[in-house]
Amino acid sequence: MAEANRARDLQTPSDTGEMPIRPRGGDAVDMLKADHRRILRMLQRFHNGQDAATRAKLVDDICQALTLHMMLEEEIFYPAFLQATQDSELHNEARVEHDAVRRLIAQIEESGPEDPSFLARVKVLTAMIRHHVVEEEKRDGMFAEAASAGMDLLALGERMKTRKLRLRKKLQLLRGGCQVAALALGTTGEHPILENTGEHPTLEK
Repeated sequence: MAEANRARDLQTPSDTGEMPIRPRGGDAVDMLKADHRRILRMLQRFHNGQDAATRAKLVDDICQALTLHMMLEEEIFYPAFLQATQDSELHNEARVEHDAVRRLIAQIEESGPEDPSFLARVKVLTAMIRHHVVEEEKRDGMFAEAASAGMDLLALGERMKTRKLRLRKKLQLLRGGCQVAALALGTTGEHPILENTGEHPTLEK
């Protein structure tokens, strides 16, 4: 039963018939959906059973991928969505979900694989990400509303690609410090932990 529940939780929206949006090729929604699939695949690998070292590496990769994904959404996609749709309710729900993910990431990073609650926390994180993906990709979700509002998703996609390359390089300097990077996402505008990253990154208010 537990294995069946885990497999169900890791299904993508397309597996359950909840995602009518078809790929358009290179726009902002396609990029975010590709991130969703990559993160879900890494979570699936984690839950499929790995040794402690592999699980620790996977969690670090998952944390990095989530951090980068949330940065792109919060810096570029969400503001554009709010401006185009004026749907503050959906926008705020997504931001609150990000806050909850950040807090759980911090707990996972602090605990480590040896902690008795480590596996439970990753399982809860998986459920949270699964829920977030479904909410964004369902028929009346954020991605569908963005498309119907006439947002220039191709232009947004180009902005996100450029920003993603820049953020990925800077996040590499924080490898192993994903907890700090995730917590820094609570700031507005530019993320100071990344804008002030040097050989020895420090968090500036």
